[in-house]
Amino acid sequence: MEISLKPYSHKSPFHSEFADVFLWRNKKISASVLGRATVAWVLFELSRPKIPEAHLPEEPFLQIAAGLRIEINRALACLCEIASGHDLKKFLVVRIKFVGAWCNFLTLFCIVFVLLHTVPVLYEKYEDQVDNFGEKVMHEMKKQYVVFDAKV
Repeated sequence: MEISLKPYSHKSPFHSEFADVFLWRNKKISASVLGRATVAWVLFELSRPKIPEAHLPEEPFLQIAAGLRIEINRALACLCEIASGHDLKKFLVVRIKFVGAWCNFLTLFCIVFVLLHTVPVLYEKYEDQVDNFGEKVMHEMKKQYVVFDAKV
């Protein structure tokens, strides 16, 4: 199936066939892509085989923990440095890994995939309301920064 490029009357940051799928301009292809992603998620996430649990004996685990104590202390010192905001790149990497601890990569990928299929079309439909709300939020944030700066 071939997707044709057509001129857009609406100004948009997206001008590609890729955008047509995420903005639901071709509903059959968009639904097909979203459906296939959902089926893939169901197959890989919900229908996984039962894997027997493995148990570690206590003694080797305690030996490993004793050997890693120094490295853990170094990591904690590094985290303190990151949390203080001195290294932005490390800070962002830690944030991404922290979100990854809540859900596995496949689920996170599917959430992002569904958001990419819904947010652009919703923004295009309600662009004026979203922009007005964003301006109000930015104005309120600037007022709060002034209050914060006065206190500090």
